Parts: sequence; structure tokens; C-alpha cells
Amino acid sequence: MKKKFVYFFGQGKAEGNAKMKDLLGGKGAGLAEMTNIGVPVPPGFTITTETCILYNQAGKNFPDGLEDDIRSNMAKLEEIMEKGFGYPGNPLLVSVRSGAAASMPGMMDTVLNLGLNDETVQGLVEKTGNERFAYDAYRRFIQMFSDIVLGLEHADFERLLEKMKEEEGVKFDSELNRRALQDLVRRYKGRVRKVTGADFPTDPWQQLTAAIKSVFDSWETPRAVTYRKMNNIPHDMGTGVNVQTMVFGNMGETSGTGVAFTRNPSTGKKQFYGEYLLDAQGEDVVAGIRTPHPILQLKEEMPDAYDQLVEVYQRLEQHYRDMQDIEFTIENHKLFMLQTRTGKRTAKSAVKIAVDMEQEGLIDKREAILRVEPATLDQLLHPHIDPEAKVDVIAKGLAASPGAAAGQAVFTADDACDWAAEGKKVVLVRSETSPEDIHGMYAAEGILTARGGMTSHAAVVARGMGKCCVAGCEAIKVNEETRSFKVGDLTISEGDMITLDGTTGRVILGEAPTIESEMTEEMVTFLSWTDDFRKLKVRTNADTPEDAKKARNFGAQGIGLCRTEHMFFGEERLPHMQAMIVAKDKKARENALAKLLPMQKEDFRGIFLAMEGLPVTIRLLDPPLHEFLPNHEELSVELAELKVKGENNPDRIKELEEIIHQVEGLRESNPMLGHRGCRLGITMPEVYEMQVQAIFEAATELVRDGYVVEPEVMVPLVGHVNELKVIKKQIVKIADEVIANAKVDLNYSIGTMIELPRAAITADEIAGEAEFFSFGTNDLTQTTFGFSRDDAEGKFLGDYLDQGILPANPFQQLDQTGVGELIQIGVTRGRSTRPDLKVGICGEHGGDPSSIEFCHLVGLNYVSCSPFRVPIARLAAAHARLKNE
Repeated sequence: MKKKFVYFFGQGKAEGNAKMKDLLGGKGAGLAEMTNIGVPVPPGFTITTETCILYNQAGKNFPDGLEDDIRSNMAKLEEIMEKGFGYPGNPLLVSVRSGAAASMPGMMDTVLNLGLNDETVQGLVEKTGNERFAYDAYRRFIQMFSDIVLGLEHADFERLLEKMKEEEGVKFDSELNRRALQDLVRRYKGRVRKVTGADFPTDPWQQLTAAIKSVFDSWETPRAVTYRKMNNIPHDMGTGVNVQTMVFGNMGETSGTGVAFTRNPSTGKKQFYGEYLLDAQGEDVVAGIRTPHPILQLKEEMPDAYDQLVEVYQRLEQHYRDMQDIEFTIENHKLFMLQTRTGKRTAKSAVKIAVDMEQEGLIDKREAILRVEPATLDQLLHPHIDPEAKVDVIAKGLAASPGAAAGQAVFTADDACDWAAEGKKVVLVRSETSPEDIHGMYAAEGILTARGGMTSHAAVVARGMGKCCVAGCEAIKVNEETRSFKVGDLTISEGDMITLDGTTGRVILGEAPTIESEMTEEMVTFLSWTDDFRKLKVRTNADTPEDAKKARNFGAQGIGLCRTEHMFFGEERLPHMQAMIVAKDKKARENALAKLLPMQKEDFRGIFLAMEGLPVTIRLLDPPLHEFLPNHEELSVELAELKVKGENNPDRIKELEEIIHQVEGLRESNPMLGHRGCRLGITMPEVYEMQVQAIFEAATELVRDGYVVEPEVMVPLVGHVNELKVIKKQIVKIADEVIANAKVDLNYSIGTMIELPRAAITADEIAGEAEFFSFGTNDLTQTTFGFSRDDAEGKFLGDYLDQGILPANPFQQLDQTGVGELIQIGVTRGRSTRPDLKVGICGEHGGDPSSIEFCHLVGLNYVSCSPFRVPIARLAAAHARLKNE
């Protein structure tokens, strides 16, 4: 059976529909569906995404039969439109647009007004009676085709356009008259001839073939590849190509074009939201060439077209049961729809829309939960500018994407990447952004543009990324050559610090103070729904009462990891910790530890109070002791300086020599696998004894005061069951003594971290002693791969990701086939010994949505993550269950 490459749509009937998104791409499926439900859509045809894949496999050649299919569908189009493609008497012009299954706004190519040449432009003049419009369309076509298909520099044509406007004494393209546009066409064609050595192609079929190939090729452009990497979109999907009859928004003041959303994509408010321009084509709106008008103004300028647009957008939202991103053109007061797709939105908007649509009866709670991507909730927890702070506002633009962003101003996307790679926070400042800026936008804290509206490239992409953006800030004059911008008499140069307020559109000089965000009413409601569906519990990693309280407010159901080592770095504590380490005998060590005991007890008391009634897993001291001592190199330099200067300070010299001797004695070739964790507890039992004493004294005192406390003591880095046996015996002895002396009832449990492959493999033996397991996936990843994380991420992991050796950073996204297999083994074998074994994870993967889904599938009881990722984990856990029912 012959493969079908092309699907037609027109006259109220389409060969495709909304369910064919993978085959037709999002744009093609949307055009087909709108056609089928009676929305006014210019007819055309879609070349499938499969064809793109075949084209690439065939070495950038059309598969057999495609050209015939294109010609037969073009004949259908000519018949419907009663026009001829390439026929000067009544020319049919088309647009050629990309459209992948996953939305990639602005990342691939589009050519408008295709089919124009010196003969057909005259036919267009005769048919429309509008010579200015015809040559405006012609110059646009030459510029787009030359840029996208012929590979000429877009900026070269922009310079010619700017020069023409200067000569004519006008500000906007729409003010150029017929004669100027004809002259511009000649200059554009001259530029093509000068650069390529050939005339601009005039055969419409040659133009069409080249444009289709260019759209296919745009799937592999660096910006498209970068966007897919950033958004976890597969690289093997391909893009569809939509060839569609042109309708013209640039026919004068009776025509226009716009982009709109059926709800506010920034806030989620139920309001028609968008922008338009009269006498313009689509790229004028999204590229920010002219600052567009708010959509509500269209009601005054074209009331009939506006009313029809409102009816269409409401019908589309009801039909798709989701917020839609639509593109439209009005040609001589007649409305045509060019696109509908699920609209990109901020996390705040996504949550509000999901809650509102559930309450409106459009969707149920399950669908509402699945509408919000877990990772996007991170945006909602970003700080915002303190409203009480005094700030120096230097300009104001459009509040295109909410949040606050402070950084040093940079003026190119490449610089944004380079500076960010050096650890600097940057704000990318551009006259307007283009798809080529995608990598710099990703690296920047925020984006500021002088031109463009709420639906410009900068605004749409920033909202999709969750980046703060202020767009259309016309008060700033950007000079990319000098890498600066001016606001009145003030000049902001590269490297100067500025702050953006994406919620109000303010541009602030310097770094403005910020405050933590609070959860909205919709967010609280939404997350309460997730709790009804998820099976996994969500705990937090917290080492202080403040973090514990914050996590509990976000819905944490306990602490899965309290790292005790962080408690010893305080100014009052570190000297006692260091004294314990350098002590020459056990008694001296115990004396130092006795001074730390009351401090540790207060730490645990505060955390138990913050998590009253919920389990708190406390990990005993894990890192090697040398981390608490001064840096060996710094000590050596100080000692050398004292000796060279001959200063009479023998006591300090002796003290330094002793400390250096101790540091050298503790230095290890590979400290990650050295004297740390339970090994430290076995060789220096008094350290763990002090910590256990502090835990249970704090717990019993609180129980006596009427509080409910659930301590869980976790032994780190166990590789052999006998290690746990030795330390467990110590813990039980001290815990039971403290509880008996306090005369209270207190239940507690003892478990271990599984962070070594041997521990996972012998989990059946370890479970004979451990009442719970917590997979420490950071160290388990290191020991499974044989990677040192710091070295791997700093030296070669980037190359592994770029070359496709690894699909993702295994320290950010769980390696399910390797590390995950060890987790599966550990769970299965552990529960074969102890069926009620409680199992969780407490590495960074506890806040990663894909890793959380894996944890759900292998039957873990909980995940534990940082406080700010608790809402993400709650939603991801609900997703995991709903997607796998």
C-alpha cells in the first residue's frame, strides 16, 4: 500500500484531525480539526512528520512519490481557490510553515507569500487593485526566502529596510509607499545576486520545493536541537510542513494579524488576551518589529471581526477543553484562523487554569492534575521583589513573564552563556530576541527587550522556560555594538547590575532585595487534590528548624534526611569539633564532644518541634573528619610566612605544626570511599554515642512535655551487615537507657542508607537488622558509575551528554537501568526478609519527576527532597500513579 505523505484540509473537511498530532504535527492537526468543526481556515495541505524522517534518512532527498502528491494536492487547492500557482492572471500564493508534534514556538522556519515573482506580482496588483500591498508582500517574500532558504543574513535585509525608511523619512515599514517598496524589491534582489552570484529564483515550483526542504532542515538547526534538549523533546520525531493558501493582513487598514490566548498565559485569569497589528503580517507581531496593540482595542477598530474572533476562541476552548494559543489574520474585514494549539503558560497560570476549568466543569480533578507539569512548579516558589524596598526604577516595559531576576547586563546570547558558565548571573538585553538567542535566554536569569509585545518571541519563550521577562521596554535604546543601553541620560554598560520585575514590568538599577513567594489559594487547592491521588509519601531533606517549617508548610510529611554534619560548622561549634578531631586520646575526645552535646540536643529539639507528629530521619555523622579542619594549603602558607618573617610567635608556630600534622594524618587519597560514615562510627564510637544521646534526650524531653515525636536513626554508608550490627547495638543501648531514665514511652526505629552497590545486593541480610532503608542516590550513582561527581560534572559529563553517551545527567535524573536496577534489587531482597520494610530515597533524585515515577513503580514508600521541591514531588507522585493505573 502506497504511503500517504500529504493530508488535505479545506472547504469544511479535512483528511486529518486533532488525534493525528504525532503524524501531522501540532499545527497540521490543529488546522485539520478547526476545518472539521467549521472554523474559517484558509485551505491547504500538510506533509507528515514521517516524511521529514524519510527525507533525512534519504540524505536530504524527497522520498519517491512525494513530489507527485504535492502537485496533486496543489491542484486541489487551485480548484478550490479558483487561482493558479504561478499563473500571472490570478496567482495563488501560499505559506510554508513548520509544525512538530511538540510545540516549539519560533524554533523552526516559515516562508510567507511564496509564489511571487515579477510576473505574478503584477497579477496580484491587477486582482487586488492595491499596488502598495503587492510589493510589500513581494519584498517580505524575498527577505524571508533569502534568509531561510538561501542562507543570507537577515540583518543585511534589515539594514536595507532601515536605510530605505531613513531616505523616505518614515518610522515604520507600513509607512513606505509603493515606489519605495518597488525600489526595495530591486535592492533586495541585488543583494541576493551580489552574495550568491545568481538571480533570485523565480519559478514558483522551485521556490516551493526549496522551502519545504528548508523547513525539514530546520528540524536539525542548533536552536531547534537546543530547544528539544531543554524541554526533553525526542530528536527523532521530525516536523510536519503546512502549505496553506495565503491570506493577507497587510492590505491596509481593513486588514490585520494577531496572536491571542483564550486565557491570560501569565496569570491564568479568564480573559481574552493577545495582540494585533493592522496592515501587517504575522512575523511583525511575534518578532517585535512594531509594538502591537492589545486585543481588546480590535473591538473598537473592527467590531464585526472582533465579535467573530471571540465566538471562535470560545468555541475552540470548549472544544479542546484547554487554554488555546491562536493566530489569526483579517483580510478586508474577513477573519481567518491560521493556528490553534495548547498555549504555553507560566506555572502560576497553569495551576489557576487547571483549578478554574475543574470548577467550570470542563475537566475533572484527574485531568487537572495531569495538565500541570511537576517541574514547572519551581517557578511558583521563586522569590519576588520586596514591595517595601526602596528601588531605583529606571524604565518600565511589559510584564511578559513573572518573577524577579537580577544579574549583570549582557548583550549577546553567546556572552550570556559564557558569563553564566563562569558562575555569573546575567540578564540578557536585546532590542528583540530571535530563535537564534535561545541558548542565551536559557543561560540568563531574565530577559529584557526594547521592542516586542506580550506575544513576542521573547515573551512566549520566557514563559515556557519559567524565566522572568520584561518586553517592549521602549524607553531603553539598545546599542549592541557598544554593548550598552541608554535610558534618558543614564547609560547601562555590559557588566552593570540590573534587576527585572517580570510581574510589574519594572527595570531597576542595581540588585533589588527579594522576599520568598507564598502559595496562592489555587496552589493550595490544587496540591490538596494531588494528595488524594498519590501513593508515595513526600518528605523533606532539612537540617534546621527553619527549613523543616518551610517544608511542612509546603506539605512535607516528615523529614527523610537530616544531615547532622551541617550542624557542626557554626562559629561556636567548629572549635569544639576541631578539638575533638585533634584530641590525642579518647578522654580528650569525650571532653570535646561533651561540649557539643547540648548544642546537638537543641538542634534536634527544634527540628522535632517543627515536625511534631511526623517522622524525622536523622543521619549520623557521614563525611570524613578532615572536612572540619582548616585547609592544609592555607595552614602551610601561614606557617611559612611566620618562619620567613622571623616573628617571635613560637606558640602559634607550634600550634600550626600540630594542626598540620593532624590534617596530614587525616588526609586520604580518595576520601569519598575512605574513613567516613559508619566506618567513623566504628573507629570512634564516642562520636555516634554523643549524637544518639542528644537525639533521645531531646525526644524524651518533648514527649514528657506532651509532644508526639517519631525519631528514626539512620546509619550511613553501610556496605556489610556486620557494620550495622555493631552500631545498632550502641544505638539501642543508649536509646533505651535514656528512655528508661526519662520514664516515657517513645517508639523509634533504626535503619540505614543504601548507597553502595554491595549494600543493595546484600539487602536481604541488612534488612535483618534495619527497620528501614533510604537509598542515598547521590553516592549510589557515584559508586555505581565509578564517577566522582565533582570531577565528572566539571570535566567530561558535558561531553557525554552532547555526544549522546548518556541520555541525561545521572546526578539529576536517576539512571533507571543501572542505579535503578540496584534499587529494585535492594527493595525486593530487603522485603524478602522484612515484608513491612519502609523504603525511601533521599538524594537529589527525590525531587526529580521522572525519578519519582520510577520510585512509584518499584514500590517505595516515600521520596525525600529539598523543601522547595516538596510541591513538585507531591504533584509528580500523583502523576506517577495516574499515568500508571
